[in-house]
Amino acid sequence: RKLKHQKEVLHRKRKYRPRNNPLLYQKIPVRAGDWDRSLVGQVDIDLVEHCGSSARGEFIHSLSTVDIASGWWEGEGIMGRAQGRTFEALTNIRKRTPFRWLEMHPDNDSALVNWHLLRYAESEGITFSRSRPYKKNDNSFVEQKNSTHIRAFLGHLRYDTEKELEIINDLYRNELRLYKNFFQPVMKLKEKIREKGKVHRKYDVPKTPYQRLVESGQIPEPTRKELEALYLSLNPAQLKRNIEMKLNKLYQAYQEKSRRDAVKPFKKQNPRMVTFYMTQPDLLRLPS
Repeated sequence: RKLKHQKEVLHRKRKYRPRNNPLLYQKIPVRAGDWDRSLVGQVDIDLVEHCGSSARGEFIHSLSTVDIASGWWEGEGIMGRAQGRTFEALTNIRKRTPFRWLEMHPDNDSALVNWHLLRYAESEGITFSRSRPYKKNDNSFVEQKNSTHIRAFLGHLRYDTEKELEIINDLYRNELRLYKNFFQPVMKLKEKIREKGKVHRKYDVPKTPYQRLVESGQIPEPTRKELEALYLSLNPAQLKRNIEMKLNKLYQAYQEKSRRDAVKPFKKQNPRMVTFYMTQPDLLRLPS
């Protein structure tokens, strides 16, 4: 009890330690919520951890991106959080998006805010901005998709094998992106009015990201025709069946790995007990 204050001081020093690259963070401007929501190409970026109840060791992360104007979502799974793997996943996602990127906006994660990615953005003519530290609501667009597009399908299990990574990427690159972008309508906030302490919100007509992208008039005509042909060739019911089939395959791979009788992917995992001390205690030995 008497050492409670000292433990809090040590905890703050560990959590809020000085950044390794203060010059890097000075070069990347902070942007909060002043977005032009009609301009296609402003992309929110985030990493989602699939660590289950323990963050120990290497496990799979999902790189999630969403266009603020249209709601077009793309995802890519990576093993670990190395900057090289994150950069490769980001370039793969950019190749799949049917519009030109104007701005990248991650949080302050070192896997996404680094010199490698900053130089890439400068060479490609992409504006690079970041959120305010410890303000998750600055990335509210992608945080919402993390829940509806990733957690709602993959759950809260720990994925840490190459087999699971292969299944997840097969899902992200094919059925899931097509189903969500072409057949899942979303509402966008038109206005928010506060009257006597009560907030009234008005939304527009629900539309799919594909519809918003086409109606924006900000994509080339050949790209629009390709998207239209792709849309006409898709069967949403078959896409949903394929998603369920691949998810069952993923759960089966997890079950074989963990040797459990039943898998509950949507049950939140409780963190395991702490196995280390902030300051290592002196070892006690019996007198010799």
